[in-house]
Amino acid sequence: MSENTEPRTAAAPDPDRIPGTQSEESDIETPDEGDTAFVTSLDTAGGTHQPSAVPVSTQSGSLPGAPEEETLLRKIFTGNGMVTILAVLLALILGGLLIAATDKVVGTTAGYLFARPSDFLTAVWSAATSSYVALFQGAVFNPHGTGVAGQFAPLMETLTIATPLITAGLGVALAFRAGLFNIGAQGQIIMAGILAAWVGFALHLPIGLHLLLVLVAGVAGGAIWGGIVGVLKARTGAHEVIVTIMFNYIALYFLRYLLDTQLFQRPGETTPISPILDPNAVYPLLFGSQYRLHVGFLLAIAATVFVSWLLNRSTLGFEFRAVGANPKAALTAGINVSRATILVMTIAGGLAGLAGVAQVAGTEKVLTDGVAATYGFDAITVALLGRSSPWGTFAAGLLFGAFRAGAVQMQIQTGTPIDIVLVVQSLIVLFIAAPPLVRAIFGLNPSKKKASTAGKTKQAATTGGAA
Repeated sequence: MSENTEPRTAAAPDPDRIPGTQSEESDIETPDEGDTAFVTSLDTAGGTHQPSAVPVSTQSGSLPGAPEEETLLRKIFTGNGMVTILAVLLALILGGLLIAATDKVVGTTAGYLFARPSDFLTAVWSAATSSYVALFQGAVFNPHGTGVAGQFAPLMETLTIATPLITAGLGVALAFRAGLFNIGAQGQIIMAGILAAWVGFALHLPIGLHLLLVLVAGVAGGAIWGGIVGVLKARTGAHEVIVTIMFNYIALYFLRYLLDTQLFQRPGETTPISPILDPNAVYPLLFGSQYRLHVGFLLAIAATVFVSWLLNRSTLGFEFRAVGANPKAALTAGINVSRATILVMTIAGGLAGLAGVAQVAGTEKVLTDGVAATYGFDAITVALLGRSSPWGTFAAGLLFGAFRAGAVQMQIQTGTPIDIVLVVQSLIVLFIAAPPLVRAIFGLNPSKKKASTAGKTKQAATTGGAA
């Protein structure tokens, strides 16, 4: 059989096909001229063969020289988790430079920087590392502590401080996932502390029952305070940010008023402080009286597990996430958006209420006007750092608890201003809020990498076809 050596001509266009109709255009994306020419060149071998009936873009398999799929390692290094880690690392680096700028030795060596630059660089490194070592010793492990108990005392303090941060952060994160901004964790902590403290010092009940009532009263106080915001949002359309901010002030001044009344003020005291809670109404200590860590930390772990299950395994959590993604679409799908709004704010308030109970029945054992400290506002930062995921919020709470616990030791050992830690925390939030900036700094921008690879592939294909 003789081989046909005549060149094949391109198929004539279909006269029944109308240019510009949907059959000719792509439903997803219209390729540009460069992409069309590139695919046609591969399909026809440079014009030697007729185009195939099935477009190359829809055929299975990969084109010769086409960019390979993104590897697992690259997905890990460009994922949200790695970006969070790099954001923390970048904040620590900038914080170290700020620490060095406040160091006296660094200032002295800067005077003869060009004569002996090694002295300046050594002083910068020494100032930053010594401060962070002191921060670690004050937050995790102090090798100079008295015995094993003294060495692990910083870790116990970190967990104690992290407990209200975790639970309040979970309340903020849960609302975030439902598309709501719960800025009222501060007020919810205060209201929970008021009810929990009153049940704790006004009643005298058997052990176990008394603590259970304190816990229920505190969670109910936070849940009611958050639920009111949910009702106002669902029924009247009031913006939850404005309402929760105002509720923070209402709760604070209501607490100050109560501490000046005979109902809450400790007898014989002129300062605004409540009576000490009944011994049966306080959280048991986990590792004895040498540490302040109490059962509230275990409840924080349980709350994290609960929120994880609620969001990922329950029908109610699916409704929350659906409302957070698109309220109108959720309403069209038959989800009661008003009900979901009220429930999510109620549960979020109850989680923040756990923080108030931890403060009153666990750490302080009394009620003062500083019972909430700044935990409610720090909870917003914790939720953002944890990207509104339950276990991410848990880890972020531990990190910020370590910062708080270690800052004091850092100031004592190195003289570094304690406000530097607040700057580092702010930098972390800044970088977490700008993932493209972190990716650009560390060269982890996947879109640019993909575009570069595609450009090289086109160039290689064109060169091969020309040859």
